[in-house]
Amino acid sequence: MDVKTLLLQQWASCLDEEDWFPPLEKVLEDITLEQAIWKPVEELNSIWEIVCHLLFYEKRFLMRFLGETVNEPKAENNDATFQLPSETLENWIKTKQEYVYVHRELEKLLAKSEHEDLYRQVPGEDHSLVLELKSLAMHDAYHIGQIVFLSKMQGAWPGKRSF
Repeated sequence: MDVKTLLLQQWASCLDEEDWFPPLEKVLEDITLEQAIWKPVEELNSIWEIVCHLLFYEKRFLMRFLGETVNEPKAENNDATFQLPSETLENWIKTKQEYVYVHRELEKLLAKSEHEDLYRQVPGEDHSLVLELKSLAMHDAYHIGQIVFLSKMQGAWPGKRSF
């Protein structure tokens, strides 16, 4: 199996193909606004804050890859990437939709990339497309685990799963 195929499988497992962990699209499917903003303690991030954080880094990478650095999201530090828009149901839905859109756009870029595109350094990044998407997929998996845990703490996780 080549690295591109392997990475495409890893990328899909983070969004919509269940593997060793549930994909984010399925995890967020029935999360209400109240569940999305809930925190067990103030020091922890909410589900929605985590999704904003994931969206920030994926969108920034997408914009950099496309050479659209003017449009890339900005944050003074990592903590600022967890910022929420106004806490409305409409914005919660928009955040989820934008995350899915950006994730799929990155998947399309990966799928159509030629070998040399996979390994060229992306402007503004330290690594190539392959290494950055590998890191983003691992980052997603880590935070998906947090989101699942927050869901379980609220009783929003189904009692029976497919695996």
